[in-house]
Amino acid sequence: MLSDSLTEFHVSPGGSLCGRIRVPGDKSISHRSIMLGSLADGVTRVSGFLQGEDSLATLGAFRAMGVEIEGPHDGRVVIHGVGRKGLKAPAQPLDLGNSGTSMRLLAGLLAGQGLDLVLTGDASLSGRPMRRVTAPLAQMGARVEATDAGTAPLHIRPVEALHGIDFALPVASAQVKSCVLLAGLYADGETCVTEPAPTRDHTERMLQGFGYEVRREGNRICLRGGGRLRACDIDVPADISSAAFFLVGASIAPGSDLLLEHVGMNPTRDGVINILRLMGADIEVSNERSMGGEPVADLRVRHAALHGIHIPEDQVPLAIDEFPALFVAAACAEGETVLTGAEELRVKESDRIQAMADGLQALGIDARPTPDGMIIQGGALHGGEVDSHGDHRIAMSFAMAALRADGGIRIRDCANVNTSFPDFGRLAGEAGLHIVTENG
Repeated sequence: MLSDSLTEFHVSPGGSLCGRIRVPGDKSISHRSIMLGSLADGVTRVSGFLQGEDSLATLGAFRAMGVEIEGPHDGRVVIHGVGRKGLKAPAQPLDLGNSGTSMRLLAGLLAGQGLDLVLTGDASLSGRPMRRVTAPLAQMGARVEATDAGTAPLHIRPVEALHGIDFALPVASAQVKSCVLLAGLYADGETCVTEPAPTRDHTERMLQGFGYEVRREGNRICLRGGGRLRACDIDVPADISSAAFFLVGASIAPGSDLLLEHVGMNPTRDGVINILRLMGADIEVSNERSMGGEPVADLRVRHAALHGIHIPEDQVPLAIDEFPALFVAAACAEGETVLTGAEELRVKESDRIQAMADGLQALGIDARPTPDGMIIQGGALHGGEVDSHGDHRIAMSFAMAALRADGGIRIRDCANVNTSFPDFGRLAGEAGLHIVTENG
């Protein structure tokens, strides 16, 4: 593979986004379909699977642990489940690439398997905090060892048994919640997680889809260990995080009228729509339906004059991955946009607060980072050069910024777009973005 630094986006200014498109399948659901399908009894068939590097890292990990998986072919995957305790120790460390979801969820899912194995990843993943999962797992009796800095690689050692705990999340995190619940499948007694604010609930929904009882009481989610997962069919909806770039692009580009088809509308993920509407965006939701327990709809977005807002903190966990795109919307809005309560953005694939502030400043925008957010004064976007720091969401966000810029934007270090949206350049080009990918 080409190194990240050799892949660049060159985006010409102007244009509009029109037509109808379907963005790739939801990454969160794709990950979990492989994980639970592998542990189920029977054959699970998945359609709409995201064939990005992160999801493929999860798929490769379960193949390495002895699971027969056919595909993916055009988003279709067939998983021959081995049952809850049927995984085998891999011959080599499991390389999870850039995927924090894979590492944090697998740490919980594998903690009670009785296997001795190592989870590793690339330089970015190896710098991300893992104590947030190793600490609660230790309370459950697991032996998951990180580096002295609390980072990967993670060495999971076999233990006799795990025991259920009642765990209060210190910060709202779907990955930590899911890690503890997945470990709870192998624990004696009941495992409960209390979250301080709603986070994405794909794990709970999918467990129920596989016939596993999950109980929710307000902000507390509980399950009992020792149950059985039964294979099922999964139709993965289009990823709202990938749709977010187009929602912002069409909102800021005059003349845009774009229909996004079959988008996942999970109420724990719809913050980007709520925030854009508060800013004045014209987003119409239609054809609402349910697919495998997940709400789905078509989204029509047309250009609108946006205005700055103070983003409500209760929306922050519902849009945590979409803020790079929302920062671009704020740069194109009239007035001031203020984000607080989003310190989690500093420990994503990059420090997304600092990286986006640096990039927006390079394009002529007054963007002031704060410890837990940013203050952005809407203004005129100029052409220029920005660094995505290997972060796929930053790269795609700045590509959309060119729709309103007065000059071209060159975005460095873009290879990791393949982790979540391998066909971004082609699909964005078909919709009307003037983008060229350069591989040095």
